[in-house]
Amino acid sequence: MSQITLIRHGQANTQARDEHSYDQLSDLGHQQAAWLGNHFNANKQHFSRVYCGTMQRHIETAQGAQAQRYGEVIQDPRLNEFPYFDLSKAMERQFKLEVPNSREGFAAHIPKVLGAWEQDLLTDIPETYTTFSNRIGEAIDEILSGDGPALVFSSGGVISEIMRQSLNLDTSGWARMCLAIMNTSIHQLHMLLDKPLMTQFNAVPHLEAPDRLFAQTHL
Repeated sequence: MSQITLIRHGQANTQARDEHSYDQLSDLGHQQAAWLGNHFNANKQHFSRVYCGTMQRHIETAQGAQAQRYGEVIQDPRLNEFPYFDLSKAMERQFKLEVPNSREGFAAHIPKVLGAWEQDLLTDIPETYTTFSNRIGEAIDEILSGDGPALVFSSGGVISEIMRQSLNLDTSGWARMCLAIMNTSIHQLHMLLDKPLMTQFNAVPHLEAPDRLFAQTHL
């Protein structure tokens, strides 16, 4: 049975207001990645293949988790995150929806952004929702068709899109998954009756010790 273990990147630059500035791990993000790698090592976890997106935060997380111990880390741009900051700027430009500066504001903001994006209402953006959805589906199908368990480092929006395709989530459910996924969380995807099925969601065993609870971050 094909199996993918999906990992969201460690905490990135939470003060960023553009795609480039966000794309780097914070000090805590580096620590989260190291703890994840130690957890895999302590539990003698085995992977036959390793993949990550081409974003800096994906690569840094894979490196921090010592993913290279399982073999070459294959970088695939199809596993990159959707351009949230660019979409938000389009929403502000077209619909006067201001970009939030709090977690609560972000929680209310993202369903509106994703809904407009899905409905093709946004203009002058780097990628349509259809293009994003198709590239994620193609990448995951290709990885699932390979031999042996695979380890994949990506982003919350990508993982939530995989969940959406697997569980037939509507836009509201998809947005909630984007908000729920924690940094360096572990998710598992299996093939069942020739279709991908999410069998594990948002596990953080490497962050469950009392002195690490502070590291269970979403942003």
